[in-house]
Amino acid sequence: MFLDVAKIKIQAGNGGDGATSFHRTKLTMNGGPDGGNGGKGGDVYFIAKNDINTLYSFKFKTKFKAEDGQRGGKQLCTGKDGEDLYITVPCGTIIKDANSGKIIADLSKEDQPVKVLRGGGGGRGNNFFATSTRQAPHFAQTGEKTKMYEVILELKTIADVGLVGYPNVGKSTLLSIITNAQPKIANYHFTTLVPNLGVVDYYGNNFVIADIPGLIEGASEGIGLGHEFLKHIERVRLILHMIDISGFEGREPFEDYNNINNELKKYNEKLSLLPQIIVFTKSDLLSKEELENKVNTFKKKLKNNEINILTISAITNENIEQLKALMWNVLKTLPKSEPIQIENYQLDVRDKTTLQIIKEQENVYLVSGGLIENMIRGIVLDDMESFAYFQKRLKEDGIIDKLYQAGAKNGDTVKIKDIEFVLTD
Repeated sequence: MFLDVAKIKIQAGNGGDGATSFHRTKLTMNGGPDGGNGGKGGDVYFIAKNDINTLYSFKFKTKFKAEDGQRGGKQLCTGKDGEDLYITVPCGTIIKDANSGKIIADLSKEDQPVKVLRGGGGGRGNNFFATSTRQAPHFAQTGEKTKMYEVILELKTIADVGLVGYPNVGKSTLLSIITNAQPKIANYHFTTLVPNLGVVDYYGNNFVIADIPGLIEGASEGIGLGHEFLKHIERVRLILHMIDISGFEGREPFEDYNNINNELKKYNEKLSLLPQIIVFTKSDLLSKEELENKVNTFKKKLKNNEINILTISAITNENIEQLKALMWNVLKTLPKSEPIQIENYQLDVRDKTTLQIIKEQENVYLVSGGLIENMIRGIVLDDMESFAYFQKRLKEDGIIDKLYQAGAKNGDTVKIKDIEFVLTD
């Protein structure tokens, strides 16, 4: 089943906690601290593959989390890092932040992993906190905790050539003849319900062609199926505009041509500037004289001799090889599609520097921010040395001075997360 939009939740691994341990052997009963650091949490990567053409697997699994880092051990053993997580998506998938809508990455190239989230850092073991005056710290630092983020995956097909035209003009039939694709074909509108991709092999030169379904007048405004699939033509370099020259369905060929071009332009101005090859289909339904008259009438209305025009027949294979040659010769002159230009946007920005001091009520001050969040990871409230280390950090990092600047006085209560203490010199 085809699915080109999915919303999932992703989370990097948490960092492992540092260990609180002391060296103990038969010969050394009162050794120093030897608690090791915790392991780093696993990162989250996305990687694109050409052999996948749908996001359908994300319909059933929507939560992804990398492995947590392991706790540090005794004898200065560092905990094992968590395994990185690789999420496989089709080439052409765009990753967006679900909250802001900003693009995080455009996975347009195969097998090039893109890191979206980094794992939490491991906590320091108690050996790290040992000093000449604090020789036996009974506390360690907890691992850095990560957040879960919601992202949107949106597939925009990567192809060199885009097949456009009204339903039932023969796009799927042509695709089945000139490529390895096997699209569903029938003689009614909207047979094609999903974009179909195929590879054209022209004397060893390969290029990808995509059948974009459901384009009719009003497609750019959501009429029919076109609005849902127009995004799959955004990356193509050449448009193959197929027109039923027979007019047997009661439409006028040149009006069809203008209507489809207008829809492309309304959806994306860039699409109207792409080179086109006009292909007349169902020529076998007309006599030679009728066909010649209709083609000449179309060309007079077109008033542009530079556009390539070719008449084909899927029944007799007339001009099929010529069409392949024409497409390849045009593509050779066109630059390769570039990934979407995106601003440098990071989903996981960790705050370790901000500080907010708020007067919660009379004589009570609340301290918060990234600086505090990072600091209290190593605090054990019921350990005197740990709390002394915490107070030292408050002075060294200038937080005590900032409390006085905010209006706090000796004797006022200071609240930091679950910690409360009385402010004194």
